[in-house]
Amino acid sequence: MANQAKVTIYTDGSCEPNPGPGGWGAILLTADKQEIQLSGGEAQTTNNRMELTAAIEALKSIVKPSDILLFTDSQYLQKGITEWLPNWIRKNWRGSSGPVANQDLWKELVKLKEIHTIKWQWTRAHVGTHYNEKADKLASKAMQKYKK
Repeated sequence: MANQAKVTIYTDGSCEPNPGPGGWGAILLTADKQEIQLSGGEAQTTNNRMELTAAIEALKSIVKPSDILLFTDSQYLQKGITEWLPNWIRKNWRGSSGPVANQDLWKELVKLKEIHTIKWQWTRAHVGTHYNEKADKLASKAMQKYKK
């Protein structure tokens, strides 16, 4: 919609070892040039859960329906939301090898994507994309809080 705010989001998740302590980071860039940084983590998680959580937390932080361009270096997130999701839903959250992993997070993303207009864009990791690298640093820093 023409009157929706435009927001660009870069997300990343990390987990070392996988599974193990993990962190997520997100950078939101608003049309009026604000940069908002978000991050968090968990003591016991997986890399895929952190990738999904980064997107969820970024989207939850946007209070009004918005036109969003979301960059992720996770093909699991990007292909899951753009390609695999319709089949999972049609098959009652079952994939080719049984129940879909991380259903709780996928279901939360489904709700959030109903609020916003979102273009999900994959970007290659660790090739110097400025905001992707910043999101990676946020995720890594958040993960360190949970390492013993």
